[in-house]
Amino acid sequence: MKRIHWRSAIFSALLTIGTAALAAPFGDKDDVEYAAKLWRALEKAHFVGKHAVYSTPYTGKHPHGAVLDTIDGELKVRGETGPVIVKRNYGGEGASKQSVGNDPKKYLMAVTVMYKRKGYDPDDGDWFWAKYNPDGSLAKNPKGMALAGRVAKGASEGCIACHKAAPGGDFVFNNDRIK
Repeated sequence: MKRIHWRSAIFSALLTIGTAALAAPFGDKDDVEYAAKLWRALEKAHFVGKHAVYSTPYTGKHPHGAVLDTIDGELKVRGETGPVIVKRNYGGEGASKQSVGNDPKKYLMAVTVMYKRKGYDPDDGDWFWAKYNPDGSLAKNPKGMALAGRVAKGASEGCIACHKAAPGGDFVFNNDRIK
């Protein structure tokens, strides 16, 4: 029987724990690939892109933007249909409800999306989160992580942490229809 020195055992355990701790909680290859498919489905359904349908702009707040426009509905991604909420985040010099209403593309800063994927993350309402730049590329946090998937799960700030406080227990602030 091979004897393992206690220092080797501790080093091995710490290496295993450290590797697990370094695994990205969001923004990994699968999240990025799924976010790309989600964006294409959003374009096809006219939630985003050149032929997007807009709603009435309203006054927003941090972290989304000075002015917002939110639409929701059903969306099919990779053969599965689920509720989707799309929030367009507007800002910049001169951004107001009126100026955004007149020229939304000029003031668009980001598009944030919640898409419910059955069985994806039961502890957090099965929502897949993504923040896109206006061109459909994924936004990144200051550490360079793509903002897609279980964004900031377990953190004190971020999509999941904030939306857990939504009334109705559904992670949705603007209504209680989606469970």
